[in-house]
Amino acid sequence: MTHNDLDRLIERLIKLPKECEWVEFKLNWKSNEEIGEYISALSNGACTQNESYGYLVFGIKDEIHAIEGTTFRAKMHKVGNEEFEHWLFQRLSPRIDFEIFEHIYRDKLLCIFRISAAQNQPVYFSHQHYIRIGSIKRFLKDFPEKERKIWAKNSQHLFEKGIAIESVTEDQVIDLLDTQSYFDLMKMPYPKSIEGVIQKFILDKLVLLDSKGLHISNLGALLFAKNLAVFDTVRRKAVRVVHYSGKNKLRTLKDQLGQKGYVAGFEGLIAFINSLLPSNEEIGQAFRDNVYMYPLIAIRELVANAIIHQDLNETGTSPFVEIYEDRIEISNPGLPLISSDRFIDEYQSRNEEMASLLRRMRICEEKGSGIDKVIFNIELFQLPALDIQLQEKHTKVVLYAHQTFANMDKNDRIRACYQHACLKYVTNDKMTNQSLRARFKISDENAAIVSRIIKETANAGLIKEDDPDNKSRKYVRYIPIWA
Repeated sequence: MTHNDLDRLIERLIKLPKECEWVEFKLNWKSNEEIGEYISALSNGACTQNESYGYLVFGIKDEIHAIEGTTFRAKMHKVGNEEFEHWLFQRLSPRIDFEIFEHIYRDKLLCIFRISAAQNQPVYFSHQHYIRIGSIKRFLKDFPEKERKIWAKNSQHLFEKGIAIESVTEDQVIDLLDTQSYFDLMKMPYPKSIEGVIQKFILDKLVLLDSKGLHISNLGALLFAKNLAVFDTVRRKAVRVVHYSGKNKLRTLKDQLGQKGYVAGFEGLIAFINSLLPSNEEIGQAFRDNVYMYPLIAIRELVANAIIHQDLNETGTSPFVEIYEDRIEISNPGLPLISSDRFIDEYQSRNEEMASLLRRMRICEEKGSGIDKVIFNIELFQLPALDIQLQEKHTKVVLYAHQTFANMDKNDRIRACYQHACLKYVTNDKMTNQSLRARFKISDENAAIVSRIIKETANAGLIKEDDPDNKSRKYVRYIPIWA
């Protein structure tokens, strides 16, 4: 936070009628443990009051909010030989983010703790959790309804509504966010006044308005930042694209980190990825066309999915596109909320505010219709089946370059059979031996090969017969096991 940001923050806090669940004023230090307890209480209190941060401010007299200054220098304070900030972190669970600012206001030294609100679980200090009831610090266990409220909070929802930059002017919103792309993608005329722009951004929660002023939300910064590096809360969530030579990571040709917000930079991102993809020149009767190795609609949808379904609470990682000679790997932080086998027919997003906006702007498909288009185009291009891999802390989707049927292994064939059955089912059809032969481009006389693949897929527990009582093997139809 800048000097002016801290000035505005203090001015807002001292205008409060009294201390509250997320604000505490002190003159000077009393004990190390007391500060830890207040960090727990203010973090939990901010969560229950739907505030992004709690504040512990030294140098202000609490009854009359008089600015008297403090002798407490938290950044220089030590517990034994240990830095105080590190001492606190070691005793907080989970280790939430808090920042310490030493700030001169009206010629008086203030020491300000800005404490992130608890997310999904209460914040403990030394194995005990605290809460503010009005201006009084209490044990959270004595107020079970408030503890339930903290556990019930959706952390992703909080992140989208969290504040990226506090207390901005209308002009700063225009300077920091690509407002033009919002109206272009919404197919709406750009408002004639700055107030009209701000009003639209408030309605879509890209900018927040409260009694303290205007704030750019995390959602606004993530989607429309002209430069993500300006926003500390989201700058490490930029999409990264790496292009390798060959089939491994030994030689990197390009390594590009996105600079713009997801919406503001999406078309540029997709164009950049497409420029790195191998293609063949096809000569028609009059024109030469580049035919890409991969369906571009699949790339677009998979990148959009990685952005929408990422776990925004995972730090130090972001959506990641890796391009190899024989495949593309698209990863996002976090594991899916539903089984990967149900991606084609089910839909559940962690980040619904973001997903809703991206659908309205036609960056991604409607709920549940994206992956079926991906699989349809994979089959159209005669590519191996999409490979969805769940790893320790992230989800990876692998799109393979063309392979002949003979070069596909057993798992490739089973995966393709299952996805084909899913695609048929969601388009109100059923898979047959004939339809799967067409998918693999296998001649009719080799129907037995396809029958074996169907049997192996059924044995893997992925498909079943549509009508088990049907006695004719010639017209057997198959559906996904979950249908």
